[in-house]
Amino acid sequence: IRYQIGYCDDGLYQNRVIVPSYDKDGNLNYFVARDIFPNSTMKYKNPPVSRDIIPFELFVSWEHPIVLCEGVFDAIVVGQNAIPILGSTLREESKLFQAIVIHDSPVYLALDEDAEKKTNYIVRLFNRYDVDIKIVDTSNCEDVGSMSRQEFLSRKSNAEEPDVNEMFILNRLKNL
Repeated sequence: IRYQIGYCDDGLYQNRVIVPSYDKDGNLNYFVARDIFPNSTMKYKNPPVSRDIIPFELFVSWEHPIVLCEGVFDAIVVGQNAIPILGSTLREESKLFQAIVIHDSPVYLALDEDAEKKTNYIVRLFNRYDVDIKIVDTSNCEDVGSMSRQEFLSRKSNAEEPDVNEMFILNRLKNL
C-alpha cells in the first residue's frame, strides 16, 4: 500500500509488477515495470521518459541519512529513506546527486557486490563534495532485495567509511 504497487494483466506492460515513484509534491515522476516470470527475455520494461529524477522522493527526508541502492525492490527492503538509483551508476550532473550535495545528506551506499568499480566511482564523487558516505557490505547476497530487512539493518549498522586512498591504490593496482 505504501508504494502503491500494481500489476498489469494485459496491454503494453502485461505480466508486470508496476512500482510507481512520486516526486516531493506527490506527482508521478517514473515507474518501474518488472516481469513476474523468472525466465523473461526482458526483465524490465520501463517508460520511455528520462530517468533523471529523484526516485521515491516523496518518502525522502533529507535531514536524515539516506541509503542509495540499485533498484526499487532493494529500496523497499531498506525502507526508511531509501533511494534507488535505478541501476548501479550515479552521474554528477543528475538531480539525485545534486540534491544530496545541496542537502549535505549523509549517504549509506548499498550496491550489489559485483558493482565494485561503480561503488568506488560513486565514493570518489561524493568525496569531492565532502559528503559523508559509508559502504554497506552486500557480500554473499544476490542483492539488497534478497535480504530480510533485519539482515540489511544489521549490515547497515556495521557500515564503514571507505578509505579513499586505499580504494584509489587498489584500483590502480587492478588496472595494471
